[in-house]
Order: sequence, then structure tokens, then C-alpha cells
Amino acid sequence: MAERKSFLMRIDPALWRELERWAADDLRSVNGQVEFILREALRRRGVRSGASAEHDATGADEVAASQDPATPQEGR
Repeated sequence: MAERKSFLMRIDPALWRELERWAADDLRSVNGQVEFILREALRRRGVRSGASAEHDATGADEVAASQDPATPQEGR
């Protein structure tokens, strides 16, 4: 696994409780949930970096190509 950057974050206790609930619903740790939220926010902005770029490279490009009408596909 890639090296992780640690940092301290101050957060409102009510927000922390909501993150805990959300993380539990998604079967993630709070840390994993925060990382997921940040990756999604970057993806929506069109930023491809780090693990999200590696993750996208494994399948998202194939999906995009299959939806592109200019891409030749079998059976067309």
C-alpha cells in the first residue's frame, strides 16, 4: 500500500457523529469515509491524482470508450 500522509483535523462534534453514521452505513472507517468524500470531490472537479487516478485507470477508461459513439465496437 502507498505511504499515507497524516494530519490533524479539528472538527465539530456534531459533524463527526454524522461522519461516523455515514461511514458505518457504507461499512468504512471514518478515515476511509473522509478519504472517499475527498476523492469524489476531486473527481467531480475533474482532478485526477494519486490513488483515484490509479483506480480510474483500471476501468473507467474502458467504460468511457464503450459509451463513445466514435469508438469502434464489435457488433456495430
